Amino acid sequence: MNVVAFNGSARKDGNTAIMVRKVFEQLEAEGIATHMEQLHGERLSGCIACYECFKRKDGRCAVTKDKLNHYIELMTGADAIILASPTYFADVTAGMRALIERAGMVARANGDMLARKVGAGVVALRRGGGMQAFNSLNAFFLVEQMVVCGASYWNMGFGREIGQVEGDQEGMRTMEDLGRNMAWLLKKLRAD
Repeated sequence: MNVVAFNGSARKDGNTAIMVRKVFEQLEAEGIATHMEQLHGERLSGCIACYECFKRKDGRCAVTKDKLNHYIELMTGADAIILASPTYFADVTAGMRALIERAGMVARANGDMLARKVGAGVVALRRGGGMQAFNSLNAFFLVEQMVVCGASYWNMGFGREIGQVEGDQEGMRTMEDLGRNMAWLLKKLRAD
């Protein structure tokens, strides 16, 4: 089994990545492979509604100037997907929004190719807006017919400066719980 995470932060290896790695610790302890893609520095643009993905039905986006098709391949090859984003103006980052729009459209155009995979959102925030960002991530999973994995609280951690999120004990504990819950859920779903 394997889990792929997408870190939508503009800061590579910042608080969002720290939180994802905390989830990964629990998954790896259960023998589940993990991989994180950091969108930092990528120039993903939103869906242009060309609908080529509905015509071609090849599991790919017609826009090929960026790494989106690579990201789609990682998603389709994974058993679970984590989407992680800091909060920008009470929502996810532009890069994460572009990933959601384009990967989501391609998946729906190609037989709902993400259906029944496990999904979880992770949100880093300084102060507010986290619930809207969390809901945006979960909306992607739900419309893609994915199984959303929860934790002991909302999957969020507080901190502005890099590393500050590690001081949020409840947030870090929530990430550990998310990792344990995701490992359990993946094993239960594979039991058939």
